[in-house]
Amino acid sequence: MMETREFDTSTSSGWGMLFALFATGIGLGFVGYLVISAVIIMGIVAWGLVSLVWLVLWFGFFTLQPNVSAVLILFGKYKGTVRTSGFHWANPFFEKKKISLRAHNLAGETLKVNDSRGNPIEISLVVVWRVVNTVKAVFDVEDFQGYVQVQSEAALRHLAMAYPYDTFDEVEKLTLRGSVDEISAALNKEVQDRVARAGVDVEEARISHLAYAPEIAGAMLQRQQAEAIIAARQRIVDGAVGMVEMALEKLEEHKTVDLDPERRAAMVSNLLVVLCGDKAVHPVVNTGTLYT
Repeated sequence: MMETREFDTSTSSGWGMLFALFATGIGLGFVGYLVISAVIIMGIVAWGLVSLVWLVLWFGFFTLQPNVSAVLILFGKYKGTVRTSGFHWANPFFEKKKISLRAHNLAGETLKVNDSRGNPIEISLVVVWRVVNTVKAVFDVEDFQGYVQVQSEAALRHLAMAYPYDTFDEVEKLTLRGSVDEISAALNKEVQDRVARAGVDVEEARISHLAYAPEIAGAMLQRQQAEAIIAARQRIVDGAVGMVEMALEKLEEHKTVDLDPERRAAMVSNLLVVLCGDKAVHPVVNTGTLYT
């Protein structure tokens, strides 16, 4: 496919051309009065042709707002892009396709896909993009806005299938839920590579919604709760063991109590029960010896 290069072109001032057409119209009216009054056939024909051209010239006016461009096409051939805002006049036979250069915001629909582990998830994205090449946007794709939407969703599907929703071990570092910056950067690159053909620059692409599919959401919630409980218990046990060791060291250092192996084991057991239990401990007062 032959690539058409974009280039800027200039147009005439609309205000100057408007004044010229008004002045020309006054002159044509005076000349028409003279030739019609004199009944000069050739003069009337010439005046009619000139008047027709004068009327056609009025179709050359157009306006552009800031950050809006116009692609000029003459009988199917690209003639340049006008990017200057204001009141313009150009060849009336130019087809003027206006393209917005402003930032567009695409809020994608929620898609249901499988992550890299096969778990069904719901995911959607938001993309901020703008047109930077008007020629590609007009001539290389049929509908550049629809193209951006379809390719953005395709990029999101591909990305979601390449990473797990969450990790349950240390083997996989990047996840959709936990690696926000890395996933956003990968998504931005994926979308940009797909929409570059339409002359579009992606300024930002991020995941706007992420959740497990309803059919597995309950099970995954229980799994996350179980993992949280296990992690908490591990920290509690580690802390309790450290406290027991410190207590025994202090007792031995100050020679507060002379503990034989049996007493030492009993104290360790009692301390671990007190420190690791998830409920309040009710002490039992021993009125006898340690051995009764």
